[in-house]
Amino acid sequence: MLEYKKKFIQYALECEVLKFGQFQLKSGRISPYFFNTGLFNTGSKLDNLGKFYAQALIESRLKTDIFYGPAYKGIPLVSTVAIAYSNMKQDIPFVFNRKEAKDHGEGGLLVGSPLKGRTLIIDDVITAGTSVRESVEIINNAGAQLAGVLIALDRQEKGEHDKSAVQEVSERFNIPVISIISLSDIVEFLELNPSSQDQLKIIKDYQLQFGV
Repeated sequence: MLEYKKKFIQYALECEVLKFGQFQLKSGRISPYFFNTGLFNTGSKLDNLGKFYAQALIESRLKTDIFYGPAYKGIPLVSTVAIAYSNMKQDIPFVFNRKEAKDHGEGGLLVGSPLKGRTLIIDDVITAGTSVRESVEIINNAGAQLAGVLIALDRQEKGEHDKSAVQEVSERFNIPVISIISLSDIVEFLELNPSSQDQLKIIKDYQLQFGV
């Protein structure tokens, strides 16, 4: 496992963003772990999160001209990623959307830099892919090109069919989906910790049943 992935899992556990136990998902499944980026809820935590996103993007070597954050979760995410990436690699513009177009002042649906060129969507996770589809429509309408999606966690979990939501998005739009970590990374992390064997068995059983 790459060192930054290991550090991110450790950090997510410290911030209680990643928890182990029994959690009911929207799908009705009982998951042995839960991941909530909303708990990166201080300036320092958000700053560190942006650095992990930027590191994952640098490792991917994906080229992009602009970062796009879908409202609402994507707004702080795209902001912190743009800051971190400017400090680590390159200063890149960013933009995010409003849920409802503004009909006064400068007006419009988008806030930030002009949406043009190769666009990377910044989000937390992909569950049903709805946010990505809405973002793609906005990107296409602006005349920009979709470069890929950058997320924090790939659950590597089957959706309604045998493919995961990430796989479906990647194939539908013919783009890479980059994640800081995946379920496989969490499994590997637990394998390296002798005290986590009980959790490891439960997660492996879940992975065997629902994983892709």
